[in-house]
Amino acid sequence: MINAITEFFTKGGVWMIPILVMSVAGLAVIIDRMLFMVMRHNVDAAALMKRISEHVQTGQISNALSICSSARESALAQVLAAGLRNASQGPEKIQNALEEQTLAVTPEITKRGTLLQNIANIATLLGLLGTIIGLIAAFSALEKFSDPEEKSKALVSGISTAMNTTAFGLMVAIPCLLAHVFLSTTTKKILDDIEYSSVKLENLLITRLQGEQGR
Repeated sequence: MINAITEFFTKGGVWMIPILVMSVAGLAVIIDRMLFMVMRHNVDAAALMKRISEHVQTGQISNALSICSSARESALAQVLAAGLRNASQGPEKIQNALEEQTLAVTPEITKRGTLLQNIANIATLLGLLGTIIGLIAAFSALEKFSDPEEKSKALVSGISTAMNTTAFGLMVAIPCLLAHVFLSTTTKKILDDIEYSSVKLENLLITRLQGEQGR
């Protein structure tokens, strides 16, 4: 297995190195985003909002804040906590606090959003470049060498470079694109959850304030 991989990489020539660099960069981004998005920010928004709503409706704002504190420091919990901390400050301050915190967490969530797609494109283009150079070398061998055996070896070497770089470029690009699709979907879900839950919390807090003022 190791010998096969080594032979595959060696036959691909020098263009395998930048593609390998892209694969390392892609893997690093995937691990970083998976840990950041899935492990930290992708919480069950419906369940979290249900627990918070129950406490808000009974006037237990401190308990609702405690729930936010225990929600793995997710972006959603941070936004909801900002609204809860201004629960008694009036509708305008509640809305401003929610919007301000949403604006604060959005760049963190969307960070490196297109990086995987760019890495995949670069890996594919590097593979294509290696392919073109390998084919140029293969056809040049037909003119450079007169001996049939040397001509055959040079032709095989050029074609190996062409095919291996293409294959390696695609092997890097495809997983990066799949991860990009997954992470983009997860990012959209998190942002949609924040938007829906913050509006719902805002309505609950304003209704609570109006009820207290009407007493």
